[in-house]
Amino acid sequence: MGNDTRERFGGPAWETLEVWVREEMRGLIQAALEEEITELLGRVKSERRAAVDAPPGYRNGYGKPRRLATSSGTIEVRRPRVRGLEERFESRVLPLFARRTREVGELIPELYPHGLAEGDFELALRGLLGDGAPLSKSSVRRLRARWTAEHEAWSRRPLGDRELVYAWADGIYVKAGLERDKAALLVVIGAMSDGTKEVLAVTPGYRESVESWAAVLRDLKARGLGTPKLLVADGNLGIWGAAREVWPETAEQRCWNHKTTNVLDRLPKREQAAAREMLRAAAYAPSRAAAKEARDAFRDRYGDAEAKAVAVLEDDWDRMTAFHDYPEKHWRHLRTTNVVESPFASVRLRTTAAKRFKRVDNATALIWRLLLVAEKRSGKLNAPHLLGEVYEGKRFEDGKPVPEGRERIAA
Repeated sequence: MGNDTRERFGGPAWETLEVWVREEMRGLIQAALEEEITELLGRVKSERRAAVDAPPGYRNGYGKPRRLATSSGTIEVRRPRVRGLEERFESRVLPLFARRTREVGELIPELYPHGLAEGDFELALRGLLGDGAPLSKSSVRRLRARWTAEHEAWSRRPLGDRELVYAWADGIYVKAGLERDKAALLVVIGAMSDGTKEVLAVTPGYRESVESWAAVLRDLKARGLGTPKLLVADGNLGIWGAAREVWPETAEQRCWNHKTTNVLDRLPKREQAAAREMLRAAAYAPSRAAAKEARDAFRDRYGDAEAKAVAVLEDDWDRMTAFHDYPEKHWRHLRTTNVVESPFASVRLRTTAAKRFKRVDNATALIWRLLLVAEKRSGKLNAPHLLGEVYEGKRFEDGKPVPEGRERIAA
């Protein structure tokens, strides 16, 4: 497209595309602010107030230019001022103290775990949002303080209206600089009867400690949360002892990812590829009987030479196949603790993100905020309508509903 064509249509050139987009956005937001005042007052700018019962108030110029950071760059707008109102007007388009859009607010906790220290943020966000981005080291520090206060309030919220069906638990290691013990963040995520997933707990503690996990579960119970039908977790966590104490009615499913890793660690490298496929066949078997056949095939192949690997696989077998008692469409969510681990996998929080923190509690609010961002983006579980049936106590066998007659006999 030549220069004359660009001039004729008034569109942007490639070299100025970003500037054009930001200017268009600025114009749209400014127009939205003006329209908001027109709707409030019932008349356009410069129009006289005609009716006696017309809404009170009148325009009174503009506030100071205000920078707003958006995911497309930083723009500058001026909010119209209104006087003579009975109550203070709060803009829906641009709240009084807003300096960034929600998307930019979510960008911060995502960038931090990717390895950006506080001092790096201003430079990084200037490149993403433009030179006028109103985010600095001090503003990020204030955001972290705000998240800490919000996390504390979130940790006290009542949970009595939730209908909890499944729960996943895992301990996320935080390698904080001055902590001598292996402290972690104990994370619990639940699936509700409507299919939604919700972060329920993000608390500093110890992965292998029964008492640490029991404190988490007792707190959830004290705030009204019911008992899940099934708990999914790693086999080495203290969560199991805690669950037997606080959630004694809950069935237990061990994570196949952790089990697979533990088995492969006891095999020579030359055998691991073939062994992994055999373990996958057991984990993805269509029935308990088929899973047992796959397990026995593994034992037949490795039993004599690699007895330790076989013993690890056979250990706690019933808890490895508990998911067969639930709808088949839910199995992909119930075999592993991926529901907890996935939000952390891309940013490698277990090994890198928290090294800059001198105390675990300084990392808690940030990682909690990251989990909430992931929660908003995560969809419902497969076949969400079946969660209501599980919550109501309907029985399943090898993923299929148990007929009502058999269910009564079994009961």
